[in-house]
Amino acid sequence: MITKVKTGNPFEDKESFSRVVVIGNWIMTSNTAGRNLKTNMMPDTAAEQAAEAFNNVEAALRSVGASLSDVVRSRVTIPDPKDVEAVMQVVGERFRGVDPVSTVTCTPLALGYLKMELEVTAYKGASDEPIERLVVSLS
Repeated sequence: MITKVKTGNPFEDKESFSRVVVIGNWIMTSNTAGRNLKTNMMPDTAAEQAAEAFNNVEAALRSVGASLSDVVRSRVTIPDPKDVEAVMQVVGERFRGVDPVSTVTCTPLALGYLKMELEVTAYKGASDEPIERLVVSLS
């Protein structure tokens, strides 16, 4: 079965997308901005937007029985290269010990006030699996 989750955001219907799609144990989220969903306010700084984006993604994952600990891939979009350090500090804190594969790009976003967006792929139950951590030389 495929589960498609919408949150009631008007853009989900207007632009025909789901916030979360679950196929078996695989969970994919749409790009998620850092708007505070309780107050509907958008923070001013990139770091604050990053923290809210993580809160939003975490809530989306919880809605389908998963958590940030189940994330295996993240994609972070940061329009202004000057914001990379602040955003990636938040990313590093929130993914500490999870260590998903990660892609970070600096490219424009659809709305000028967005300082970052976060998209993740998770595998439900990944946090319960044993982890083998390797350090290898790729040269």
